[in-house]
Amino acid sequence: MSSKASEFDLVISGVGGQGAILASDIIGRSAVLEGKSVRAAETHGMAQRGGSVVNHIRIGCDLGSMIPLKGADCLLALEPVEALRYIEFLADDGVIIMNTESVYPVTVSTGKATYPPVDSIVEKLKETHRVIAFNAAEKAAEAGSRQATNVVLVGALSNFLPIKMETLLDRVKEMVPPKTIDTNVKAFEMGRSMVE
Repeated sequence: MSSKASEFDLVISGVGGQGAILASDIIGRSAVLEGKSVRAAETHGMAQRGGSVVNHIRIGCDLGSMIPLKGADCLLALEPVEALRYIEFLADDGVIIMNTESVYPVTVSTGKATYPPVDSIVEKLKETHRVIAFNAAEKAAEAGSRQATNVVLVGALSNFLPIKMETLLDRVKEMVPPKTIDTNVKAFEMGRSMVE
């Protein structure tokens, strides 16, 4: 048994309005239903659209809710720059699962700042970590709604979590609006199939 203080440490980063909180809740509730302790922290409460949002989820952990630097097993990034912003939390052998579709901050859309090319972000991250990068928003649209982007990414993440896929999928069905269940199930399955 390693000296790690938890079974699985996950950082979810994104931009307000992308559904990082729903993704966190699906994972947290699933872990609890499987009898695992969960510690969670939302460190940036900027959930209004456009602000950076980051959630720490520690599964099977009895210590604090904040993941130490270089402590996370996985970084789930709903947005490319948000992967770069929180990379220091990822362990050297950790995995990055990232959506390649950018959300441009106001500073970029008004011309006050530039946004790095997504390919260069992915290449930079691949220098140090295993990266699973794909356009989750496009997959969600194929499934029926771009709003299911977060569920596509949870599906990809399900390949790494110490939680049964069925438990996660049941929470998705329970937590999304009833008329969107089929779309979200398809989105989850599409995401899951993005990981070899």
